[in-house]
Amino acid sequence: MPHKLLLVDDEPFNLELMTELLEDAGYETRQAENGEVAWQILEREGEQFSTILLDKMMPGMSGFDVLKKIKAEPRLEFLPVIMQTAMGAASSVQEGLAAGAFYYLTKPFSRDMLLAIVGAAVGHWDRYAHFRELANLHVDALRHLQGARFRCRTHREAQSITALLAKTSSQPERVATGLFELLVNAIEHGNLDISYEQKSQLLASGEWEQELERRQLAPEYRDREVSLEFSLIGQQLQFIVEDMGSGFDWEYYQNAEPASLMTSHGRGILIARKLSFDSLHYEGKGNRVIARVSQG
Repeated sequence: MPHKLLLVDDEPFNLELMTELLEDAGYETRQAENGEVAWQILEREGEQFSTILLDKMMPGMSGFDVLKKIKAEPRLEFLPVIMQTAMGAASSVQEGLAAGAFYYLTKPFSRDMLLAIVGAAVGHWDRYAHFRELANLHVDALRHLQGARFRCRTHREAQSITALLAKTSSQPERVATGLFELLVNAIEHGNLDISYEQKSQLLASGEWEQELERRQLAPEYRDREVSLEFSLIGQQLQFIVEDMGSGFDWEYYQNAEPASLMTSHGRGILIARKLSFDSLHYEGKGNRVIARVSQG
């Protein structure tokens, strides 16, 4: 079944352009010509959508108004929102970030730019939906787990560990989203020593999966593992993730420059900090991170 996207813009030309480009790429779309109509659609059938493309500047209910309503609604709060904004509007990006928008599309945009951002947002939704499905499995005994240690090398292993440990939380989907991002960051940028710029180039050239597999088999990387230590401290869950890499500039990615929110990747730490955990901080050179979330 194709992903269904809600497109919200008060300019008919923009709506038609996005609709044509996205449907040609295999997506199903629904149009809304203003914020009021968009919210009516979301109230009725919000769970049907994988991502929303939302114009910031609209008469009546603005894009920010719709965004705030989405994030205040428990059924929709994890639904990815791509905010459309003018080139160079850094203050708007920061305002949207504070309200819960982690994806941005600058006008005018190219087909490749549109598909890259939509692909990133839909990928985020797919991971969330997968963990939500796994959270419905009956493993309630994990709520009583006091502590555990795990090691992983690959994305698949990280996904399995995440699905298991998420069940220790009263909000498994919330924890799973952020924990998986931390493990992936440790694998890719820590153990496999792939920089942000290198990943951007590999994604653009279509060589990302091939390079990921090559590095995991390379002699200099194949023995590296990510460790994950879980502990229940009172009413708080603590996750310590540590990789064997040389570290990275974690402060840059934790605070996120506006430009990084307009690319196809690079927002994992931000999502973990804003959506999944009550506190998150890196230590030392950046190869060890401690995340905590309350059970209250």
